[in-house]
Amino acid sequence: MKFLKQIPFVAYILILSLTCRAQESTSEVWVADQKDGTYKNPILHADYSDPDVVGVNGDYYMTSSSFNAAPGLPVLHSRDLINWQLINYALPRQFPDEMFKIPQHGNGVWAPSIQYHNGEFYIFWGDPDQGIFRVKTKDPRGQWEKPVLVLKAQGAIDPCPLWDDDGNSYLVHGWAGSRAGVKSLLTVHRMNKEATQVLDAGKHVFDGHENHPTVEGSKFYKRNGYYYIFAPAGGVSTGWQLILRSKDVYGPYEEKVVLEQGSTAINGPHQGAWVSTPQGEDWFFHFQDKDAYGRVVHLQPMSWENDWPVMGEDFDKNGIGEPVLTYTKPKIDINNPIVTPPETDEFNTDTLGIQWQWQANPNVLWSAQIRGKEYLRLFSIKPEVQQKNLWLMPNLLLQKFPAPQFTATTVVKLEPEEATTGKRVGLMIFGMQYATLTLTHDKNGFFIEQTQALDAMDGVNEVTNELKRVKSNTVYFKVEVSAPDATCWFSYSEDGNSFKKIGKAFTAKPGKWVGAKVGVFSVSSLDAKRGGYADFDFFRIKK
Repeated sequence: MKFLKQIPFVAYILILSLTCRAQESTSEVWVADQKDGTYKNPILHADYSDPDVVGVNGDYYMTSSSFNAAPGLPVLHSRDLINWQLINYALPRQFPDEMFKIPQHGNGVWAPSIQYHNGEFYIFWGDPDQGIFRVKTKDPRGQWEKPVLVLKAQGAIDPCPLWDDDGNSYLVHGWAGSRAGVKSLLTVHRMNKEATQVLDAGKHVFDGHENHPTVEGSKFYKRNGYYYIFAPAGGVSTGWQLILRSKDVYGPYEEKVVLEQGSTAINGPHQGAWVSTPQGEDWFFHFQDKDAYGRVVHLQPMSWENDWPVMGEDFDKNGIGEPVLTYTKPKIDINNPIVTPPETDEFNTDTLGIQWQWQANPNVLWSAQIRGKEYLRLFSIKPEVQQKNLWLMPNLLLQKFPAPQFTATTVVKLEPEEATTGKRVGLMIFGMQYATLTLTHDKNGFFIEQTQALDAMDGVNEVTNELKRVKSNTVYFKVEVSAPDATCWFSYSEDGNSFKKIGKAFTAKPGKWVGAKVGVFSVSSLDAKRGGYADFDFFRIKK
């Protein structure tokens, strides 16, 4: 273990080399590329909710909802639409900063769209409590400009811009009934060319109340003289993909359902993105709500017939496409490596792996990674007020579930410093109900607890299922997540070899509009002495 002993220089170089190669490797638990010219869905078995994709000269960039997590607005890159690498976040901190100092579960970044216009990348998103924002950049891997409030309107969500070929600019969006009082409407605004503000109050162009309730997730396109709005309806887990088209931007719009669950097991299928490739192919991204696993990303073949898109395959022959589970990969002109978003983090550098997110805007004093130390130090952070559980703690360090079945392992050393009680550190499965494996202490020494908080968001107390004394302040923790219901078992080891199960089986549940997450934490009780920290040597996702 890196924080327990020194290693010879030659061995250090070998380990560093292996670590660097490991960081470039693909996931051990989910790879969509089948290495035989085909792919399987979902292409990302992780909670990249409400995905949108733009293609620029054979490079493809994806973004997705991030809600309250920070950093927000993930940016992923691919050359073949199948192998995706997480490269950046367009929103390092949620905006405005003060509002997101504490967790705002389910709020923040809703259903973004990513577009490329005049040499710049734009991302628009709706914050249901503030309005529609946008950021832009010339380099999606670099720094994005600060958010601009394009439309101040409570409940305005799911926006997408359109720069028309006549020089006019438009913005389409939906409405969140929870804030606006009305939903199932799509509204189009004129927008200035700089995309810094809308120019009018907007016109409603589609009302889905009768036949397409909860129409939302709007994406704006133009092709062959038609304006198209791609917009799912019917609800996240029960709906269908609706296409609207008109020769006039304000309608009237014809309607056609082009993708549904039908005879498949792919519920939804919900909003996404149309992409055309330089090789002349069309593809459609959408998500599927898989409960604790989140809203995972699928890719469907797409073509055009009578100026209507045709998606997936019509297995039941009713004229509406259905999602495919496997298909031939998109054509590309290069050999593309198999890559996936990162999961394992050896904590060997002075920065966190890009996969990690906090539950609120981070404070620099929550953690430290010192060059040459090769571990992550999390400080024992107190809540601002007394809490019954960890639901509202901002300093939980979490990442998405990466697959239906996986194991997460870490090793942690707790240093409570002067405190005799009150410092806790551990491994957790987090959602609207959560479970932990916690290392803590009292005047008699160190012990571990397997805990859970059912209905955590309702303020229930965290309870202990089982307690075990341990010999030292360093323990290995493991959680095994199994399909199909995300059942979790915790286990621990004092030597890193022999693991013992502890506590009860726990069924992971989603968070507020997000899938369950896995990660680590370090907290202090409100009345404990100041100080204390915990060192994590690694965090590994395996089969």
